[in-house]
Amino acid sequence: MTDLIKIGVIGASGYTGSDLIRLLIKHPNVKLEYATANNHAGQNLQDIFPYLTDKTNICLQKWENVNWNDVDVIFSCLPHGMFHEIFIKLPSNKIIIDLSADFRLDTIDDYSNWYNFKHASADYLKKFTYGLTELNRSEIKKSKLVACPGCYPTATLLGLYPLLKENLIDCLNISVDAKSGVTGAGRSPKRDLLFSEISESLRPYSASGHRHIPEIEQQISKITQTESKINFVPHLVPMNRGELITSHLRTTEEIRHEQMIEIYRQTFRGEKFISVLDNGVLPNTINVRGSNNCHISIVPGRIEGTLMVISAIDNLVKGSSGQAIQNMNLILGYPEELGISHISLFP
Repeated sequence: MTDLIKIGVIGASGYTGSDLIRLLIKHPNVKLEYATANNHAGQNLQDIFPYLTDKTNICLQKWENVNWNDVDVIFSCLPHGMFHEIFIKLPSNKIIIDLSADFRLDTIDDYSNWYNFKHASADYLKKFTYGLTELNRSEIKKSKLVACPGCYPTATLLGLYPLLKENLIDCLNISVDAKSGVTGAGRSPKRDLLFSEISESLRPYSASGHRHIPEIEQQISKITQTESKINFVPHLVPMNRGELITSHLRTTEEIRHEQMIEIYRQTFRGEKFISVLDNGVLPNTINVRGSNNCHISIVPGRIEGTLMVISAIDNLVKGSSGQAIQNMNLILGYPEELGISHISLFP
């Protein structure tokens, strides 16, 4: 029997850490060795997340007290702006997968401008591989340092990729209407996330400049080797998990709708987690809930030379923890779907 891969999770008390652990516990080839949460050190993980009762006996620790040489893979689920300071204190020979934004962007100026912190590990920015598995598989496979994408960039870029690689859309004329469940805002208590503030309410936020914009534009430019510019407006939806992205695009050449769908199907042929829906069938977040799946639909625009691409994911799974495990599987030589091939929860 193959020895189990030992896992350590930093920042296990948030929604992302919780979902990562939920998935890792059922992964047949790994063992959760350590989980840390400095504010909850000394408490059992099942006390923080009662749904894990009798599923794990892990006791949360402070990350500084863990011997990280004991594990094979380290996941960080810390909020943005924290892991870049911790990373340089971890063993250099481990597989490290970061689920925050701390290593997604290429320059320290981006972090100063969009995240308001001075990067403490700037020399490593270009050593992390961008972890959007379906777009960057060959690089991820040979990397030990992976920066997982944000949930919004994941859904947006998967929806745009077939058109970008064929140079079929104007990269300076992209408008993205994004909607996400409230788990995307994290688990920290905030007044505007109280039930009475969220329930029966749909609201935009960061409309003048969301911090996922530079990440999306950076990746578009890498795919197309051209400048990119997007309008991006996210919205908070009164549901726990799920994300729906509608990208409004202008085409660079005339192409029939049937050809467009075929381009998508050819691009994603063989992908375990991406479904290109039939003409007239539209994505719905409930159909990807709890899964690592992404549903994509292409809709012709009524205005000549335009189209819309709609994509749906679960922000905590394909948009975060599921994709992180998919990348781990790829690096370790396991089938990408191992431990994350769940069917969506319905209803």
